[in-house]
Amino acid sequence: MDVGTGKDSDGDSPPQKTSSSATCRESGASHSGAVNAGRLAAQHRVVLGAKRKAVRVAVGGGDAPTEEDMLTITPLGAGNEVGRSCILLQFKGKTIMLDCGVHPAYPGIGGLPFFDEMPVDPSDIDLLLVSHFHLDHAAALPYFTQTTSFKGRVFMTYPTKAILKMLLSDYVKVSNISVDQLLYTKEHVDATMEMSEQIDYHQERVACGVRFWCYNAGHVLGAAMFMIEIAGVKILYTGDFSREEDRHLMAAEIPKSKPDVLIVESTYGVQVHEPRAQREARFTSLVQRIVTSKDPKGGRCLIPVFALGRAQELLLILDEFWRSNPRLHGIPIYYASSLAKKCMSVYRTYINMMNENIRQALTLGNPFDFAHISNLKSLDEFSDVGPCVVMASPGLLQSGISRELFERWCSNRNNGVVIPGYCVEGTLAKTIMNEPPSITALNGRELPLSMQVNYISFSAHSDYAGTSSFIDMLLPPYIILVHGDGNVMTRLKLALLDRYKDHNINVFTPKNTNSVRLLFRAKKAAKVVGELAVDSLRDGKLISGVFVQKGDYSQSMVVAPSDLSTYTQLTTSVVTQEQTAHFEGNFSLLHHAVASMYERVQLRKRDDGDATLVVHDQVSMAYCKDKSQVVLSWESTPVNDMMADSLVSLILQTQSNPAAIRVECGHLHSHDDDEMEEGDDEVSPVKAEPAEDASTAHSAESGEMSVPIKQEERATKATSTGGATAVSPHEERLCTLTKLLAAQFGDAKRVEGDRIVIRVDELVATVHALTEEVECEDDQLRSSVQNALVMAKIALFPLSVEEALDQCSDTAAM
Repeated sequence: MDVGTGKDSDGDSPPQKTSSSATCRESGASHSGAVNAGRLAAQHRVVLGAKRKAVRVAVGGGDAPTEEDMLTITPLGAGNEVGRSCILLQFKGKTIMLDCGVHPAYPGIGGLPFFDEMPVDPSDIDLLLVSHFHLDHAAALPYFTQTTSFKGRVFMTYPTKAILKMLLSDYVKVSNISVDQLLYTKEHVDATMEMSEQIDYHQERVACGVRFWCYNAGHVLGAAMFMIEIAGVKILYTGDFSREEDRHLMAAEIPKSKPDVLIVESTYGVQVHEPRAQREARFTSLVQRIVTSKDPKGGRCLIPVFALGRAQELLLILDEFWRSNPRLHGIPIYYASSLAKKCMSVYRTYINMMNENIRQALTLGNPFDFAHISNLKSLDEFSDVGPCVVMASPGLLQSGISRELFERWCSNRNNGVVIPGYCVEGTLAKTIMNEPPSITALNGRELPLSMQVNYISFSAHSDYAGTSSFIDMLLPPYIILVHGDGNVMTRLKLALLDRYKDHNINVFTPKNTNSVRLLFRAKKAAKVVGELAVDSLRDGKLISGVFVQKGDYSQSMVVAPSDLSTYTQLTTSVVTQEQTAHFEGNFSLLHHAVASMYERVQLRKRDDGDATLVVHDQVSMAYCKDKSQVVLSWESTPVNDMMADSLVSLILQTQSNPAAIRVECGHLHSHDDDEMEEGDDEVSPVKAEPAEDASTAHSAESGEMSVPIKQEERATKATSTGGATAVSPHEERLCTLTKLLAAQFGDAKRVEGDRIVIRVDELVATVHALTEEVECEDDQLRSSVQNALVMAKIALFPLSVEEALDQCSDTAAM
């Protein structure tokens, strides 16, 4: 594999490493999009051992790399930043978008991914896979799907779709209040959810020629890691994931199949989270200290959270702590979110997707029916009297209930705020962690910051211990770090390179709109199955069949057309063509013209008095005297189509210039020329050669006559026409052949017999026209003359079906 980076992408380029496979010749085979198969002959050279019913054949392994062999990974968001996750994959003509979020620190259109710098048009994107419902991974979805030319398919898990619809509808309302630029409307949200399809963990799907499935990511309910396979190359996108099991969620799974490329979050870099029990004890102790303040105006504890995710974990912790501390029962806990009640109903619905602790607790009652926690839709319902705990969204204090309460309480030193998760740069939550003396309110006023500010990470993002142990079990050759601050990502990259210095693992940290390009040239092979695999195969043997490949590149085979329905879901069909040509000439003359071009021509008389010519048992020419037309019919194949085209041309030539045809065919009808006078309305039978065996005689008696045109006879027969001796067609063709060779090589002269001598400088080549042998001491000249002789023969001499097949095959292989 060869690795390159686009623009200024950070990363080391490893040495070139290509997968080798023997080459073969492949022609006429189509294999793009969904399953494609054609009735064209596909030639493959066998290079591996023979095996009945399952022989592998190398297909183009030595071809030069193309753009489709390059896997291109381009972050449109989350490149050296946390927020607006949006990763673009391009490989084998397929384009996939992973997540489509907004940046929480930038309002309106400024928070969107860099759609304007996409390397492709939105209409070229085949799939959009959403890892989970958080806004920084999914809030730009309605904008992209409804206001651009995107026409692809969208997939997410069942809980993600159920929760995302509520979150996006609420996001529209908040945007109308606090953002001047409205990205999309409620109608856009509804249309997006309508087009979104659901996928379950471990469910394999194939869409737009891409195979993919997902694993539990552990981050929030329904969070998924997507494994994508294209042409045998596997890419694992983790989204946000956590390897630590908490009170209600399972840890992220370890995929059974190892990826070639791992796109992994780097939110916490080389940090290691505090042990869960220690973290929970510190959290409950801090909340208790704030709410038990003696100050009658203090004791308010604000916990800014996102409506779903860590909020449910903290609610479980607080409800259990309150239950075990009766002296706190008089202090209320509020879950303040306009979506609180709806969101909790979703959690109750999908309890089966949570960990064993929750499933066991369900036998005693729903663990999300809290005894000490009340829902609070808006501050209109809130009586701000005395100590309390309020968990309010959004989690970064940018707007909404959490921002309003923070501005109301921030000036009292006996109040406190607990930041329970990761804070994005540019948000108020990140700002107050540095404890500035004041903050700017939404209305522009400066407010003193006196309240206690505390940070305890309950973030369900993987830390260094979780990320490194995850990579230990996969050991992918290529790692792409996303979703992390630039400095944090750099420290993580250095740590990973040092940890895996003996494993030849490459780590990249691309910035937004910068691409990482990896060359994957997987060994191309196809199985020979069915009838074609019955005979013993050997190196160098040519086989002919239909090349079939699945749209996801997972399987390729060469199969006989008759076996298509057995080994594939394809069926064969026969196309019969019919063409009518106007003809007012002499049919006998046309018969002789056809017989002079093709070796096997049968004349069959019909009951209506007219006749039909059958050429090589493939193309029939039915003459209709009353309608002045000839109707050609044949089963469509490359060879039959070629014959039909030549016969139509011959019909037109016979009608427009019968004199030339009469001279050409004169040797066939000798003194019976009066039968072929122009305007003769009768169909004159051709005198057949004496039957050589009983079968030939029987054919003549049944009304079918073969008119053999023997090459030797053409060389000896001469015809008397109008008292003058006509030139033999064979002589005429030899003369023409000499002229053709002279035109190509300069000096070509007819000598005795059928020999033609060609001189090029001091080199001499002798051509024996009848045997098609070429004598020459120079190999290059001999090869050139042989090629010229083949092309001239195609133009000058009658074709048999076998010759036509050979020529068609040779032409396809060039």
